[in-house]
Amino acid sequence: MIWIGLAIVVVTFYLIYKNYEARLVLALSGLVMAFIGQVVVGTNGGVSAAVDAFVKQLVNGGLVPTIVTVMGFGYVMTFTKCSDHLVNLLVKPLARVPVIVIPGAVIITWLLNIVLPSAAGIAAAVGVLLIPALIALKVRPVMAAAAVFIGTWGSVVSPGLMFNPQIADIAFKAKEIPAPDAMIVIMQEALPCAIGALVAAICLTIICIVLKEGVGSTEIVKELPEGEEIQKDFKVNPIKAIIPIIPLALLVLASKQVGVLPTKAFSVPVCMLIGTAIGLIVALVNKQKIGDASKKFCRGAGDGFCDVVILIAAAAMFASGMKAIGLTGALVDAMKGSQSVAMFAAAAGPFVMAAISGSGNAAALAFNQAITPNAADFGLTIVQLGAVAQIAAGLGRSMSPVAGGVIILAGIAGVNPMEVVKRTAIPAIVALIVVTLLMFAMS
Repeated sequence: MIWIGLAIVVVTFYLIYKNYEARLVLALSGLVMAFIGQVVVGTNGGVSAAVDAFVKQLVNGGLVPTIVTVMGFGYVMTFTKCSDHLVNLLVKPLARVPVIVIPGAVIITWLLNIVLPSAAGIAAAVGVLLIPALIALKVRPVMAAAAVFIGTWGSVVSPGLMFNPQIADIAFKAKEIPAPDAMIVIMQEALPCAIGALVAAICLTIICIVLKEGVGSTEIVKELPEGEEIQKDFKVNPIKAIIPIIPLALLVLASKQVGVLPTKAFSVPVCMLIGTAIGLIVALVNKQKIGDASKKFCRGAGDGFCDVVILIAAAAMFASGMKAIGLTGALVDAMKGSQSVAMFAAAAGPFVMAAISGSGNAAALAFNQAITPNAADFGLTIVQLGAVAQIAAGLGRSMSPVAGGVIILAGIAGVNPMEVVKRTAIPAIVALIVVTLLMFAMS
């Protein structure tokens, strides 16, 4: 049965790699394994347990409100153009200091991705401004695209990313942390990830110097498609630029580590709704219809449920199927003998899957559902193991030639996506090693 389970898992991730609908593939694979486990192995409640696992995630009080409010808030920020003001505020000064344009582009993209936690979305928002600016400084287009792309994993420390509330929920149920608060997870990830982002920026800068693709490296200035020119006349409104980071600032101030604001009063949904309310005021000032802004919030919340919550639920069904067929128990037993095996699996599995498929979400979700709850058996914490899995997925995506973000950026720069990832691969791998070591070194 274990070999049959492994075969089903391999087929599952192959189908996801071939761009079949991930939610459907995970759910069906989970049901098949649960059915085999119930009929052949005699597992009690195999199929019904898998369905229950699916339904529980749909009504998970720790996950669902967080995800839908973050997505809704993001849609309102886009509608009111507040996100445009924030991007312009951070991006435009780079052109004035040529020596830092490459590492600066990486760090700015990484930071913005925390506030706007969509890799493809931030690639489009930052790329359309930053790539023309870098090309105008005679940076080679492929390096300009690479500088933005390697920064598109900043969302790993965002409260809006699906994994952080998921890990917090698992850790809370295991009584590892006092509350199902994503900020507890983020605070443990923040420093290792920030160091990893800096390491990635330095690595890419070295590659840029070696390949001679930095400022002034080419006399050919690429003509950009209409609508993709740098917005030289864009006037940044500082107030609008600050609004997208207000919820994040409130969450930091209300975290247990900072404690300026009461933690219970400022949960992720509360902070996102505060930001949304401010966004509605901005819509009124912009003479936009407040009803349209409200519809954008609802659309974002709906997309969050559709794209994220149901994916988490499907991964839970998949994990339940693995447990029913006996695969989870076998994997845990195999890892119990070596802490290093568990550490390697958490980093390598989601990283490779993300690099191959362009999205490590399915792999990281399945790992966190099936293996992460058993972290104590390997001498690790749930936060350590789960965080490394999701960080690895984010970094793996930043060197995938089929990721949505690199396709967008390559299109803006007019280059081949494979040439871009040739430059981001080493920084991503080095950053993964650094972050993984730092996460597991934490007591």
